[in-house]
Amino acid sequence: MALLDVNDLSVTFARRGQRTVHAVDGVSFSVDAGEVVGLVGESGCGKSVTSMAIMGLLPRRPGTRIGGTAVFDGTDLLGLDDRARRDIRGRDVAMIFQDPLSSLNPVIPIGLQVTEVLARHRGMTGDTARKEAVGLLDRVGIPDPNRRLKEYPHQLSGGMRQRALIAMAVACRPRLLIADEPTTALDVTIQAQILELLKELVQESGTALVMITHDLGVVAGMCDSINVLYAGRVVETARRRPLFRTPRHPYTAGLLGSVPRLDSGRGEPLNPIPGSVRDVLSWPEGCAFAPRCSRRLDACLDETPPLVRTHDGRSYRCVDPVPLPGVVPAQAGQPGTPSPERNEEETRD
Repeated sequence: MALLDVNDLSVTFARRGQRTVHAVDGVSFSVDAGEVVGLVGESGCGKSVTSMAIMGLLPRRPGTRIGGTAVFDGTDLLGLDDRARRDIRGRDVAMIFQDPLSSLNPVIPIGLQVTEVLARHRGMTGDTARKEAVGLLDRVGIPDPNRRLKEYPHQLSGGMRQRALIAMAVACRPRLLIADEPTTALDVTIQAQILELLKELVQESGTALVMITHDLGVVAGMCDSINVLYAGRVVETARRRPLFRTPRHPYTAGLLGSVPRLDSGRGEPLNPIPGSVRDVLSWPEGCAFAPRCSRRLDACLDETPPLVRTHDGRSYRCVDPVPLPGVVPAQAGQPGTPSPERNEEETRD
């Protein structure tokens, strides 16, 4: 059984006089112990809302509805009361937030914020907690950790603030770690150091990691399997190498095609996905990506694409997927036809 099994997770925000927003619409994925799973997509695709729902951190307001299940080690996190969720959160499941400056308390020293976690979940106090905090800051690569314990978040650089957040997240040796855009607003050198640190933590402790990012370079170097989200739904799921080698959903292909390449010719223009994430159809009416898709067919505008599962464990939601090598190119806007040499077994849900 998977360590975390998210099934049909949905989050809707309704406001009087406004259109109901389906931020997360039937997301399902699983994470095994020691596995790194990626949630990938542009800003506004539902990645962060998915993680906040799993952690129980979404604000409880009238009109906010959460459905589905998120089963962690046999316990549905969405069905817990606040007290039970707080016992699990931080101890067994921890999260690294996107913006360290706004995530850390600006009027409390770093040391107190780290030792608070140790006191709440590991019962450490006094010198014992302080020594453990020093060890954690040293482990994540913060220089002179004894001095940094007394400093406030604004006195640290962006990279050190992110490392402090990671130290707090791993303080209780969680079994599942959710990293929400952990390298946002960091320069490339610090990004590489943070990613290497996360990779080491996963390898040393066997912690499962959910990596939320829009950076496919991060995905290529970190993740074992990848879930591509668009408009609140998973549109493609695959292991890392097959996804990068042969993307099937046009949105996945568009994300890969928009990444600048070092081997491209000088002055060669970039290849962005046209439009924006606001240019969507409602999923019940058709494919949400259809307004931006170069492979759009009439069927894409009439009904929700079925989920196609392949024999190798991949799945995607598209009626005209990107052809595999060995597939006859599409003719006159029709889907491609598998060649006799290569026939992919597919089932539709």
